[in-house]
Amino acid sequence: MAYQKVCAEDALEVGTMAKFKLDGTNVLLYRLEDGYYATQRRCSHMRLPLDKGTIDGDVVQCPFHRARFNIKSGEVDGWASFPPGIQICNVILSEKALKTFPVKVENSEVHIDAAEEALESA
Repeated sequence: MAYQKVCAEDALEVGTMAKFKLDGTNVLLYRLEDGYYATQRRCSHMRLPLDKGTIDGDVVQCPFHRARFNIKSGEVDGWASFPPGIQICNVILSEKALKTFPVKVENSEVHIDAAEEALESA
């Protein structure tokens, strides 16, 4: 595993997220009540950025089509439901979990291992 430092442990407040690019992989780091978690940055529905979305407990919601994902596991909590009619696209774009990445805190610094594969560009 190739962990990379992304920020100081106190850089994010609980209930917030920040985006990072690590070796060509766009990653979102979340700080929840019980620690840090990381997922791919783009929604698995239509590949739009999740960093403009909202966090509700352990769930992040995409701001575009309201797909919801468990931050800890990446699993779909609710598929795209907005605007009305998006369900037609959902026939083609089946539910797909977010990729998650290992996170560790050492010496008051947060590290992410995104070396497995470069999922996203730009």
